Amino acid sequence: MDEAAFEQKLNELADEIDSVPESHRAKFIALVKQTGNCHKQLRKSVNGLQESLDYLRVSVKYLLFDLESTRRENASLKKLLEDNNK
Repeated sequence: MDEAAFEQKLNELADEIDSVPESHRAKFIALVKQTGNCHKQLRKSVNGLQESLDYLRVSVKYLLFDLESTRRENASLKKLLEDNNK
């Protein structure tokens, strides 16, 4: 369920609460608000995780690039040492 559909369903639920007896209405309103807040927190957490994964992907790519560069440099220096020892 996407964000807009969730908000729409939550609003529909809030509207339906008007038909609930007054004695239970406050409890349902509190539950709807709590559900909305939990959803916002969950969305915030998912966005934070997505940003962390994006950063991790970039970091891994950089580390792989650095590793390959180090290997090339190492091979070049080995060849230079071998040529000097001849």
